[in-house]
Amino acid sequence: HVQLVESGGDSVHEGGSLKLSCETSGYTSRAKCMAWFRQVPGKEREVIATWYSGGPITYYIDSVKGRFTMSRDNAKNAVYLEMTSLQTDDTAAYYCAGAVPPWGACSKVADFTYWGQGTQVTVS
Repeated sequence: HVQLVESGGDSVHEGGSLKLSCETSGYTSRAKCMAWFRQVPGKEREVIATWYSGGPITYYIDSVKGRFTMSRDNAKNAVYLEMTSLQTDDTAAYYCAGAVPPWGACSKVADFTYWGQGTQVTVS
């Protein structure tokens, strides 16, 4: 049974920082593709950053480049999203996701099999 559990969401003021964590259990595929997404009510879930085994970390939203950093800890089977200089437009529910091969592009919602429950980030 695979579980992804996000944590670290909070309410912060503009300019603040947060670090989101995604701890996994049961996600034992040797080849992994993991991602951070976010979603605002009424809008589609959008990919923020992705990582896959043997590949680089890729960022997809221009407005977060240089402010958000995805990292991983293989020993803890966890991924993180460090967010700095937060803006009101960053307010969203943030989700981590995991895919199993073959995962397609490793960047689209449909590529991912496993999802966390989400953690809310509110910037005011």
